[in-house]
Amino acid sequence: NNAQVSLEATSNIKTYAEEIQNYVENFKEIAMNNMKNHGIPASITLAQGILESGAGKGKLAQSANNHFGIKCHKDWNGQSIKYDDDEAQECFRKYDQSIESFHDHAQFLTNRAWYRPLFDLEKDDYKLWAKGLKNAGYATDPKYPEKLIAIIERYQLNQYDAEVLGKPFTPVNFSNQISPNSDLYQVSPGDTLYSISKKFNISVDDLKRKNNMEDNALSIGQNIKVK
Repeated sequence: NNAQVSLEATSNIKTYAEEIQNYVENFKEIAMNNMKNHGIPASITLAQGILESGAGKGKLAQSANNHFGIKCHKDWNGQSIKYDDDEAQECFRKYDQSIESFHDHAQFLTNRAWYRPLFDLEKDDYKLWAKGLKNAGYATDPKYPEKLIAIIERYQLNQYDAEVLGKPFTPVNFSNQISPNSDLYQVSPGDTLYSISKKFNISVDDLKRKNNMEDNALSIGQNIKVK
């Protein structure tokens, strides 16, 4: 697990704040429309897209407009692309345009019985939705819910849920980084242990020792001791 970036996109591509903001601008209207039509929180759709596609930079998004890593499955009659994922050369859905991927993601969740319990949740309870997706088998990564929640809170994606529901939005108090005087540093998208070690002039081994880390995996929003 060599210095996995904090945002472990399926594509293993480092994704930075500016690219994520651009991604949100490009797809927030589609996500809000899907929320109105299908009941999936816009925040969840956007966070899944960011995580699964590396904010649109991943190979599947680039070559197949597939933003959610949806595999072909038996009910798929459209175009496809072969890509190494959990196994070699698996079949993934290919779309002419990104918007089709977002619509298909909504259909994918609404048409499968094991996702049905999600639709009984409050439409803006992104934390329960994130956990519910993992429990229903959407992703194999045990940290999947935490990653979605961290993306939603860092980029205030739940504002789009509030907009659709006509509710007032209260931003999460989620400072971009803890002050330089603090002994803690909050992991941002694109950070690695190596980049943090350079920033604070401390060795990677020291960082791992201070934080009782066995490997180099980081999660967005995680606070790590740097002094």
